[in-house]
Amino acid sequence: MTVSYLLQSYAVEVAQRVLKSDFDLLATIVQRLVAVKTGGFTIYTAGNGGSSATASHFCNDLVKGCRINEREGFRAFCLSDPVALVTCLANDYSYDVIFSTQLKTFAKQGDVLVVFSGSGNSPNIIEALKTAHATGIFTIGFSGRDGGKMKELCDLLLLAPTDSMEQIEDLHLIYVHAIISAIKDELHRSY
Repeated sequence: MTVSYLLQSYAVEVAQRVLKSDFDLLATIVQRLVAVKTGGFTIYTAGNGGSSATASHFCNDLVKGCRINEREGFRAFCLSDPVALVTCLANDYSYDVIFSTQLKTFAKQGDVLVVFSGSGNSPNIIEALKTAHATGIFTIGFSGRDGGKMKELCDLLLLAPTDSMEQIEDLHLIYVHAIISAIKDELHRSY
């Protein structure tokens, strides 16, 4: 097999997995996020590693990419991004509480937490979801495989239909961009 063939095979497999996604659930997520904006609430995102990059990218697209008709984008903050705060909390307390501590400090009822975890078992994501529920924060999760421990803690959970971590992360970013495209369309119609 050539490298070109392997690359093409990977792309075909990802495309096939995308088409197996739960688009009705994605539509429900879009509606919930639009309601957050119209209600004046905040979206918080979190993830580790590649999922942290996706969480950060999602905030970027919500804040800047969803500026429709000269109106401001969403209030969205990535809990993975404040490096000094994350490393302080991890060093002084535990890596497991880096997101939950921020939620306890900043978030309020009516806000939404969106988390990304390929396994669904990241301890700091699990703690954040528990904190969100105790605070009255709606939770949306993106995971893979069987959803792990996140499955029982998310109000809405979209599973990437694959066991490959690379493909799970690919699909999560595709979902983010699809969500942003649909939100922009919704906002164009309502603004």
